[in-house]
Amino acid sequence: MLLIRRKAFAWATQIIPKHHNGTHTITFKSGHILYQLNNSYDVGGSRRSFFVTSSSLRGIHSKEKTHVAETEKTLAAGTEKNLAAGTEANVTAETEENRAGGTAENSQSFSSGKLLETELLKCDNIQASLESKATEDDVSKIREEFDAVRQSFQNIPAALRMMPKMDPCGIYANDNLRLDHIEVYGFDYDYTVSHYTGSLQTLIYDLAKEHIVKENRYPESCLQFQYDPNFPIRGLFYDKKRGCLLKLDFFHCIEPDGCYYGRRKMSTEEVEEIYGNRHISRDYATNLTGLMDLFCFSEACLISDIIQHFVDQKLDFDAFYVYEDVKRAIHHVHCSGLVHKKILAEPGKYLVKNAAVLKFLRTLRERGKKLFLLTNSPFYFVDGGMRFMFEELGVKGDSWQDLFDVVIALADKPNFYMSDRPFRYYDKEKDILTFSKVDAFEPHKIYYHGCLKSFLEITKWKGNEVMYFGDHLFSDLRGPAKAGWRTAAIIRELEREIMIQNEDKYRFQQAKFHIAQELLGKFHSLLTKNPRGDADNVLLDALNEERKKSRWAMKEMFNPYFGAAFLTDSGRESAFAYNIQRYADVYTSKLENFLNYSSEAWLHTPYDVKIMPHHVKIPSSVLKTKTEWNN
Repeated sequence: MLLIRRKAFAWATQIIPKHHNGTHTITFKSGHILYQLNNSYDVGGSRRSFFVTSSSLRGIHSKEKTHVAETEKTLAAGTEKNLAAGTEANVTAETEENRAGGTAENSQSFSSGKLLETELLKCDNIQASLESKATEDDVSKIREEFDAVRQSFQNIPAALRMMPKMDPCGIYANDNLRLDHIEVYGFDYDYTVSHYTGSLQTLIYDLAKEHIVKENRYPESCLQFQYDPNFPIRGLFYDKKRGCLLKLDFFHCIEPDGCYYGRRKMSTEEVEEIYGNRHISRDYATNLTGLMDLFCFSEACLISDIIQHFVDQKLDFDAFYVYEDVKRAIHHVHCSGLVHKKILAEPGKYLVKNAAVLKFLRTLRERGKKLFLLTNSPFYFVDGGMRFMFEELGVKGDSWQDLFDVVIALADKPNFYMSDRPFRYYDKEKDILTFSKVDAFEPHKIYYHGCLKSFLEITKWKGNEVMYFGDHLFSDLRGPAKAGWRTAAIIRELEREIMIQNEDKYRFQQAKFHIAQELLGKFHSLLTKNPRGDADNVLLDALNEERKKSRWAMKEMFNPYFGAAFLTDSGRESAFAYNIQRYADVYTSKLENFLNYSSEAWLHTPYDVKIMPHHVKIPSSVLKTKTEWNN
């Protein structure tokens, strides 16, 4: 098309009559571009022709593209008289006479301007026709590619089995970490050193609903609620203002099908009506509270059940009050010791014995490392749990305390990292806190409360030689990360999620999703200027349907309501993954996974990592290559 225009410009240089000792300029507009053709003649009659676009006229040396608004501005400045008359192309002849005596400028309009405008209009029509034909050809190629690839959807390609698989028990680094530089290991207790069965969530749920009915006078019909272990996942956000339970992606956008009001999934139209769009702004994010540890499962489920019950019964309620009441009930269950006593009464029902954890702790001691326990749980609960888990492994009575240089209970994290609260010595024989000042940590003694500042002053441990293990990203790891400690997140569901991602059926759906996504991107980029026809709409619907089917298939492999904790349904990282990357130097599924690594190991972030190092992106090419298909 550029060649056609240049031929028209060459023709224009021939239709301008020579005027010796003068200069002639044709200025005209074609499409969105302002053109100027200059023919100058010296006193010998030699002609010099040059052509410039509106960009060049403004002093910008781009070749043939400019914005419509800038073009009209140039035309208004240079050809104001002709624009007022509605003329889009004008020809101006400028003749210089009497160079020695001065300068006189004359403008003359040539009928050739109209001829040039006609020729350029023909060029534009030819260009539009060619572009339309090219678009049709490109759309046909997309249709052919999609039809060909769809044939491969019938079988799982052998190429998938050649893709790397991730280790469900691996340690994954967000930041490079040298274990030979770590001299001090700190541990949370719940869901880090200890692990619980699924019965614990049901216990917390039942105790909280009983409290909320008895103390807050909620309807007695709430006592009929039952905990649903298939509903919540870790990393959800509760909107205290509007009462919605949300799953957000890495960029804090509400995931499609990731918004529930009570137990009802909100449609895309309802989400847009409530929030305007799917993006949660930083200002509005203050209304959200993150549910970041496993104890939050019962909380999320109870909030949703109460809201759904109130909606069904047509009861008037404020979503913020429901959240506050449930939060206080869960807090009461923990702080009153009610749940602790229930667990210790039946430890075999709730606690999981694990010899590998004990082996890991002993291995660290043998290598001369310092160990400390920092937990929000009371000492009697920790002591009872440790005895149950380790007694059959040769750890008698309270000798588990020999594993740690310092034991701190009721630490009140995350306030521990920010407050100036002093340490108190706990006399376990008398079950009282003494009044003496704590200026040193002694073996076999238990300490309560305290703060990070005093802890570092007493121990003299430097921040970068300390690594702290915990399961709660905010309470356990955010404070240590800001204090300069290295941090390790224990994420129990990571093992299961990696196992699912390693399966061929999941990778197959991921590759199908990426194909549909790629073809949709090509499709939309082609039809930005030309209207879609019926055949185009059929192709668009087919691509969207294929993408939707793959997205749903991947989601249901993890959780039928919210999908995976680390991933959105489309394979992007979730907001939970964002917080892990932000606050955890490394993360793994279990504490004992460190037994698989040397104490001198260097843990590196993969060179090709996108966001989370344990994710493998399955390219669409595995379904495009000609390979042997296995049934």
